Amino acid sequence: MTTRSVIAVDAGQSGIKVRVLTVERSDDLLFRGIDTHEPLLPQLAEVVRASISQTKTAPGILTAGISGLTARDADAGALLALTRTNGIEEVALAHDSTTSYLGALGDQHGAVVASGTGVVTLAAGPREIARVDGWGNIMGDAGSGYWIGREALDAVMRAYDGRGPATGLTDVVRATWPDLSQAYMTLQANEERVRIVAAFTTQVARLASEGDAVALRITARAAEELSTSVTCAIRRVREDDEVFTVCAIGGVFRSAPLQEAFRTALTRAEPDSVKLVAPLGAGIDGAVALAGLAAEHPFAAHLHRAGSA
Repeated sequence: MTTRSVIAVDAGQSGIKVRVLTVERSDDLLFRGIDTHEPLLPQLAEVVRASISQTKTAPGILTAGISGLTARDADAGALLALTRTNGIEEVALAHDSTTSYLGALGDQHGAVVASGTGVVTLAAGPREIARVDGWGNIMGDAGSGYWIGREALDAVMRAYDGRGPATGLTDVVRATWPDLSQAYMTLQANEERVRIVAAFTTQVARLASEGDAVALRITARAAEELSTSVTCAIRRVREDDEVFTVCAIGGVFRSAPLQEAFRTALTRAEPDSVKLVAPLGAGIDGAVALAGLAAEHPFAAHLHRAGSA
């Protein structure tokens, strides 16, 4: 690990976690999530400024794992330019699948599926790395919090129309929008709609635990999607009969019914070649690890760097 001070960022849609590390102490901070309708790098720069102001430090290295990082936004040089006046000398950016993996499994071969508002799966084998999904709520993110929330809303409106079975989810949604016939207009007009939809995941988990048939069916389908992503990623990198370690992280996996359904689906798909384990750490730990990642590490080629070596 570098001896220079570090500001590490784990940036997601639901929240941005920051860890400021100096030789004297470690401070953890939390900020509101990424606004996907606004340019990313100025948002990160503002978080850096606020973090340094709150902790009274001027870190030398900025590392960040970013949800849905695109080629357009993976401009470490531009972020360095925005933060250099705050004492940043070096920037390393990565997709949050990389930092989630490093935080959960470190250097082990395996696969990490990280499901929160969105979802992405990353597998690392002896030679190759494979990413599966993480394609956003319009084109992908199967089994994510948004996906589950969207399925819940669909089920409620089917029940409302008489196209589907009754479900306790109807009362949950009515608590937000008493007039279901107008809910879609209100939701579509809200810039926070992705977070609003994903927030229904908690109630789906609760009702699934209570035996609601519709919530259980949504949960089972989400688990199948997540299992499919993991098995696909592993098969792309596996070279022999190695048993792959699998780690499932993120808020979606706080649902006990989903955890069990995921375990069942994964064991059925890979009966003798996967082992589910608890994470060593979290995405913020992976963001910290970027500061000391060796050049020969398989993930090093997936980093975007700028500044002093």
